[in-house]
Amino acid sequence: MKVIRIIRLILLFILPFSILTAQETEREGKKKIEILHADLMANRGEMRQLLGNVRFRHKETYMTCDSAHFFPDRNLVEAYSKVHIFKGDTLHLYGEYLLYDSEAEFAYVRDSVLLIDNETRLNTDYLEYDMVNETATYTTGGRIINEDNVLTSKIGIYYTEEEVFNFKDSVKLVNPDYTMHSDTLKYDTVSEIAYFLGPSEIVGDSIYAKCNRGWYDTKNELSLLMDDAFIDNEVQIVTGDSLYYENDNGYGTAHHNVTIRDKEQDIIVKGNVSWYYQEPERFMITDSAEFIQVNEDDYLYLHADTLRSITISDSTMNYRLVKAYYGCRIYSEDIQAKCDSLAYSFRDSVIRLYYNPVLWSEANQLFADSMALITKNREMHKMELYNNSFVIEEVDSARYNQLKGKNLFGYFRDNKLYKIEIRGNSEKIYFAIEDNELIGVDQSTCVNMDIYIEDGKISEIYLMDNPEGTLDPPLYKTPSLRRLENYAWYQAIRPKNRYDIFRK
Repeated sequence: MKVIRIIRLILLFILPFSILTAQETEREGKKKIEILHADLMANRGEMRQLLGNVRFRHKETYMTCDSAHFFPDRNLVEAYSKVHIFKGDTLHLYGEYLLYDSEAEFAYVRDSVLLIDNETRLNTDYLEYDMVNETATYTTGGRIINEDNVLTSKIGIYYTEEEVFNFKDSVKLVNPDYTMHSDTLKYDTVSEIAYFLGPSEIVGDSIYAKCNRGWYDTKNELSLLMDDAFIDNEVQIVTGDSLYYENDNGYGTAHHNVTIRDKEQDIIVKGNVSWYYQEPERFMITDSAEFIQVNEDDYLYLHADTLRSITISDSTMNYRLVKAYYGCRIYSEDIQAKCDSLAYSFRDSVIRLYYNPVLWSEANQLFADSMALITKNREMHKMELYNNSFVIEEVDSARYNQLKGKNLFGYFRDNKLYKIEIRGNSEKIYFAIEDNELIGVDQSTCVNMDIYIEDGKISEIYLMDNPEGTLDPPLYKTPSLRRLENYAWYQAIRPKNRYDIFRK
């Protein structure tokens, strides 16, 4: 029994040292650099000098060169001329000088450095290669070639296992179709996707884009630009917080603070959610949607729940048709309008308003079942009101001049309404004023009526075809009883400025 206890004590004492020795031997084996070949080898104290077709191995990594200094005690190699490091069949590193520290498993390569990993080639003057983390880093400028893409930067880190590059400072990616500049870029060589991690811009033959974050799939030509994103494709300028585009399909989406400007038509569309197709060109925008037409210093603003634009082709031409749905409001300095929906054809420059449209021109309010506004050179030229047409002019808070009939035609000069023609079933209530004194109330009917407007107010009225009427004393009836059928005063919903079009 005593012998057994003694043996147990010896084993308990020896075994830990045996385990430590085995572990130490295993670690030394992992660190040890093997000399596989050299034409000449000489011992120089703690250093071995090797010349001609020098070949080393450390674990699964092989190194070749013309000459080397090997320090066995430190497991360190300095290699010179035609240095080649390779691991497996895909990763190859070349240079003219190598310092390899096997304990740290770190390689320092300089002078005409070339790293090849599958289809990717990296050129630089100085490279640090971490064998443990499998990363290659340069800080003095480098160039990467991957198929059709050539990328340069001052600082770069290549993660060889994932085949991903991180670039920093003066990053430039050149492709046959465009050139990309960035502050910080991540590039996946397998998927060929570039991720923008800082201010970036893309310049092509017919496109310019910039953003602060995003990504671009160079293989499939897909892109997502975020954070102050901007795209100029020569025809339109698009901005927003997030812009997504598929080049092959000509399809894109945009979100938040979206602005689309058509440089040819000089129109601007705004909103927070949008999609777009290039062929045939069409788009939709909603969520605070706004349409702006620019004419020198004059602007026409339109708001609706949803705006759509489509391109229509016929035998003679292609033209744009813009449609607005639900809660439309229009504001310009000269006219304002409200309706449920409208359509704007760029072929004939006509805006057609539907479902209870109301239009205001200076002191005049006009409404009908439907309405068409005809423009020329981006200025109001003519308006046409169909069925139950009504014109109202405020005299004071209780009195209103009223003109109505079946259809109405209005004519503009310099964006100002100067003549109105009412055709069919014309009626009139008109408060005659002379020297600021009310002298009578004219209530008449006829078939047709012409009205002339001066300085925004009715100046002359001509009754034609079977006119009939009376001129009553001023107080013959209370003003509130002087109302034609279907009278309505909509001043409360009249847009007062460009921002008021968003009022519910």
